[in-house]
Amino acid sequence: MVEVSSQVPAERRLAWMALVLTPGMGPTRCVRAVQRLGGDAERLFGASLTELEGLGLPAGAAQHVFDGRSRKAAVEEVSRLTEAGAMFLTMDDEEYPGRLMEIFDPPPVLWVRGDASILNRAGIAVVGTRNPTPYGSGMAEMLSRDLAKRGMVIQSGMARGVDTCAHKGAVDAGGKTVAVWGTGIDVIYPKENKKLAEQIVASGGAIVSEFPLGTFPAPQNFPIRNRTLSGMSVGVLVVEAAEHSGTRITARCALEQGRDVYAVPGNATNKNAWGPNTLIKQGAKLTATWEDIWEDLQSQVRVALEEELERRAGRNESKPGETASLFSAGGSGGGGEPMSEHERLVFSELRQDEALQLDELIERLEPKMVSGEIFTALFELELAGRVKQMPGKNYLRCF
Repeated sequence: MVEVSSQVPAERRLAWMALVLTPGMGPTRCVRAVQRLGGDAERLFGASLTELEGLGLPAGAAQHVFDGRSRKAAVEEVSRLTEAGAMFLTMDDEEYPGRLMEIFDPPPVLWVRGDASILNRAGIAVVGTRNPTPYGSGMAEMLSRDLAKRGMVIQSGMARGVDTCAHKGAVDAGGKTVAVWGTGIDVIYPKENKKLAEQIVASGGAIVSEFPLGTFPAPQNFPIRNRTLSGMSVGVLVVEAAEHSGTRITARCALEQGRDVYAVPGNATNKNAWGPNTLIKQGAKLTATWEDIWEDLQSQVRVALEEELERRAGRNESKPGETASLFSAGGSGGGGEPMSEHERLVFSELRQDEALQLDELIERLEPKMVSGEIFTALFELELAGRVKQMPGKNYLRCF
């Protein structure tokens, strides 16, 4: 667990927690109250009932604070967090995500399990349907893996479907991922993602929520969560989403927050393609590979990521050119061992959403490879799980 900045007085941090746990106090009221206290949130505990009401607290909330019930609740919550090996961040803490401070109604307190230091790193929020097609699952995992390899933090909501694939892609790449929950950080939802949650934390990622411990998965929590997810990111990537879905809320939040929106195009006959295809028509950047996002990043973000990769490569005493190869087109095409040149050529001709017949593949690659080399490359790609052979000698990419 990462300790928060010691420069912020403990009573000030506790006062933020007390405000958030006070009934009738939402994010905007909490922030406004602290602003009226001159930024010294700890003054809350010594204020009179009249002064509390003057801060904009409703009568019931003011009484709750004045009676000491809010402070008592905060002390108990912090104690439970400590016992659970977790932590919390307030808007005064250096570790609090700077990008969240830019949105209209940032959460005053974040509950965090894992490494809070990654919350200020450049990240892409990957969102989509809970019922993706194999194509959607593969694209979410592939793009997340490729971006995570290059130092981007993959952010998502750990829901079933696209979210889960995004987190898995980042973990498989040895990268960092942040799961933003609509429940307390001690309430895993869905339950089948318990192992994934542990992997996220164990791999140096983090689980984040703006809801207190014990908060159950109430439907109204998830739209609230979505604005935090998009607010933390430099951009939102939509993979598959039907016309009426929570993903639309996240995309709309991203646009309102001035975040970039990316979308993976889909088959027009598939209902899950409606969301990304519509976003592309409205100006979202069509995204098929990690390069589509990478080259669209703000220059200072991209440079910082590349410099960090170079530092990591130097610490690992990597071979010359190893870092540069991460930024070349094609990459390794997925997890496992890097592809040979022949495998890369074959792999680059195949698609996930449309099978290619062997004769046509040979015809396309004839100037570069003989048929025997193509057969060998296909065999190796199948063994590696990168390519799947369909009936009639038709081939598909697996990711």
